[in-house]
Amino acid sequence: MTSPTRISLDPRQPGPEVPRRLFGTFVEHMGRCVYDGIHSPGHASADAAGFRSDVLALVRELGATVVRYPGGNFVSGYRWEDGVGPREDRPVRLDAAWHSTETNQVGLHEFADWADAAGLEVMEAVNLGTRGVAEAADLLEYANHPSGTALSDRRRANGRDEPFGIRLWCLGNEMDGPWQIGHKTADEYGRLAAETARMMRFIDPTVELVAAGSSNHEMPTFGEWERTVLRHTAGLVDHISVHAYYEEDPTDPASFLASGAALDRYIGEVVDIIDEVDARTPDGAPVGISVDEWNVWNQTRWNEVDKPRVFTGDWPIAPRLIEDDYTVTDAVVVGSLLITLLRRADRVSMANLAQLVNVIAPIRTEPDGGPAWRQTTFHPFRLTAEAAIGRVIPVDVRGERISTARHGEVDAVDAIATVDGDVAHVFLAHRSLDAATEIELGLGAVASAEAVVITIPEGGDRTTTNSADAEPVAPADLPVEVADGILRFTLPPLAWARVRVQLAS
Repeated sequence: MTSPTRISLDPRQPGPEVPRRLFGTFVEHMGRCVYDGIHSPGHASADAAGFRSDVLALVRELGATVVRYPGGNFVSGYRWEDGVGPREDRPVRLDAAWHSTETNQVGLHEFADWADAAGLEVMEAVNLGTRGVAEAADLLEYANHPSGTALSDRRRANGRDEPFGIRLWCLGNEMDGPWQIGHKTADEYGRLAAETARMMRFIDPTVELVAAGSSNHEMPTFGEWERTVLRHTAGLVDHISVHAYYEEDPTDPASFLASGAALDRYIGEVVDIIDEVDARTPDGAPVGISVDEWNVWNQTRWNEVDKPRVFTGDWPIAPRLIEDDYTVTDAVVVGSLLITLLRRADRVSMANLAQLVNVIAPIRTEPDGGPAWRQTTFHPFRLTAEAAIGRVIPVDVRGERISTARHGEVDAVDAIATVDGDVAHVFLAHRSLDAATEIELGLGAVASAEAVVITIPEGGDRTTTNSADAEPVAPADLPVEVADGILRFTLPPLAWARVRVQLAS
């Protein structure tokens, strides 16, 4: 047991409202995310449209609010027209992004209906890789214009009388990346994004637009890419994207557990760039940050093993791609990244855990009558999404510090709080691998408190995973003592916890 960690906060303190879009997710036509994931007509649980009801139930349980679609790298070679109209007439195409065959059996209509059933707002991406202004405008008119034009009437003929009413639109995807179909320089992309944004606003002034930022913080063009793109798109876009993936170096787990510190710095640098160029939305507010891809991902295995296999093989339909098995350690890191996103809620306007099903996802499935199940990372996301409501309240943490090779010294316990009326929630990540810590949490007059924790299950270790056969990693009750306005409880090593506090009036 280490020395106690003392945490204090003032529930009356003002703070930014939690953006409900912070709990978004991502469905890409990649691997088994769509086909054999959310959509599997031959499965016993499939509905009339071919979507798995067991997967839909888990998506609802997860509590996500927004879904980005249809990509990702996929969108940079996608023809949206292929996914509308009678299914039997839809073309089968090669998907060069993921070296797969795309059947187009799921397109805009099917996906929007599914998203509506799941309670998800659609965040649609347009292809600025192989296509441009006209095709983006056509898709917007097809989706959102009521009637009386060739494209809106085509939508109606395809079975949708009312517009889809999609508000959120991504202007391409990772256009700075040499791997991206239609890769562009910052000036090329910035000009195209600006012209696309202008045209889309002519058609529907209510849209919210997301410009593509850097693909990751380590890109050699990071920083200058953002400055250039924002200068082109100032006054035309509402958000700029951040993509961030983290993986464990087995020789340095401490740095992996401190990934939240890296995300915090990344967001901070983008904030500084937005302020430096004074990039503003059409309404005059500072451009928001859309962290529309984030997660834990074993990229080393993908680059060294899986990608060479995939891109030298045939062109399969829905191959198994990056179906990482998430551990207890991964769950704690995902929970800590959510803490960072909440801490930055004053500037982060939305975020999307990438992806939703099978592909580096909180939900996994097996086909042919197989089950769907919750990965370890499902739980911190669900518990945060359902409780992080109201204002974000900063906390003061006094306790042990941990040295990391990549991020310097970090708090052993990371924490943030939200307050909604007379209910506070405190979210904590304990990064220590070898020692428990007693928490003393002070927040004034307290009527009652309860807590849950995600940690190493009995008989397991930090590499324990969930599977189709068993889900040993799940929330467990965490005993809390309350006395004189102080909450006391013990966090085991490697743990993520949520504490619900009923404040006394």
